[in-house]
Amino acid sequence: MKRRLFWKLCTTITVGTIALFWVIHHLILQTEQHMSFIAKADQQQLIEYAAQAEKLYLQGKYQQLAEWIKTIQQREDTWVAVIRSKLTLMADSEMDDYFIENFALGRDISWKIHLYFAQNPIMDITFADGHTHFLIRLPQRMRPGGYWPYTSLLLQIALPMLLLAILSMVIYRHVMSPLRQLEKATKQFSDGDYQVRVRDDLGARNDEIASLASTFDSMAERIGNQILTQRHLTSDLSHELRTPLTRIELALSIAEQAHPNDQSLQRIRHECQQMSQLVEDALTLAWLENEQPSLQTASLDLTDLIDCIVDNARFEFPRHVITVQTQETAYLQQSSDRALGHAIENILRNALSHTPPKGTVSLTLKQHQDHYDLLIDDQGPGVAKEHLQNIFKPFYRIPGAQSETYKGFGVGLALARRQVEATGGKLWAQIHQHGGLRMVMELPLTGKS
Repeated sequence: MKRRLFWKLCTTITVGTIALFWVIHHLILQTEQHMSFIAKADQQQLIEYAAQAEKLYLQGKYQQLAEWIKTIQQREDTWVAVIRSKLTLMADSEMDDYFIENFALGRDISWKIHLYFAQNPIMDITFADGHTHFLIRLPQRMRPGGYWPYTSLLLQIALPMLLLAILSMVIYRHVMSPLRQLEKATKQFSDGDYQVRVRDDLGARNDEIASLASTFDSMAERIGNQILTQRHLTSDLSHELRTPLTRIELALSIAEQAHPNDQSLQRIRHECQQMSQLVEDALTLAWLENEQPSLQTASLDLTDLIDCIVDNARFEFPRHVITVQTQETAYLQQSSDRALGHAIENILRNALSHTPPKGTVSLTLKQHQDHYDLLIDDQGPGVAKEHLQNIFKPFYRIPGAQSETYKGFGVGLALARRQVEATGGKLWAQIHQHGGLRMVMELPLTGKS
């Protein structure tokens, strides 16, 4: 049957609503019935009023009876009277015994009082002679159902809200419980557990959510296999690329010994070094993207790391000027000197490559309350604003740029951003106000989870 979840929810809501109306109606009737009778203490009080009046009546003390009636009227602020009733048959009618026994001029004190009538009823307590009646309009203080308006409001508003909340909770748990399992499995999958599955945990459930779980399991199995295959391919590729490069470098070393001044061999040496670096960077980037590790394992002095990288850069680029503004010490907790050092080196080398000879590349370290900002400015051709994000894509080149003026970015910046992110930091590019490109590296003082 299609739309199983819809029919489940529809049935649950329908049955729940019917049950809700029935419970409310039943409770209202029962509560109204319970609250519609005069309290026992008040009934006893009315009986005592009538007993005193009957006593005075039987003793013939009518003046005292009048005073007693007046006293009750003042005490209860109501109407009181003692009345005789005499039933006279006409037209040969017959008196029914049941009528004679139950005849009254008012309501018996044990009868139900209608809560919806504004005027209080006349209560009748018949004397022993059967035709003399003590009549009293029910005093307001004795009227039952004083809390009925509040009780009715509670039953008609608060109780439905409570029952609807319970019904909503049942529906919510029915829907959200498997979704939470799916969310948990998704998180486990994103954390690298490619064997996680959901459908078996849902038991005999067979609805749209179960179908979603089955789809997730199929997707997880397919993507997990692809990732594992990619890992094996990356590992094999790493080995297969390094082996011929090593052989080429070995053969090149032999050729250089025989022809030390051959410019072609020097060119080949440079290209081999570039290729080796590209292979290493590409494999490292693939590892970071696939595994997404957190490289926050050690503490380091950022100032020492920058000084070491700058010294190497000055040796590699002797025709450039590198200026450094750092503090005496700049400690980072939960970082990685290897990953961070490689990222800074990549960014600095990229800045020097795009800066003409005798140009200046500056490194500035600024401390904030919870992080450091490392600014690396070059004097290269710069990048248009719309391309600032794209330069962090592997092998991205500015459309229309000339190769002799713009060398492209390879995988260096993409790898640098991923390494910085793995240490808990951020990396982005800005247009420098004096031209060229500014790289901003935000590094937290204590790392990020």
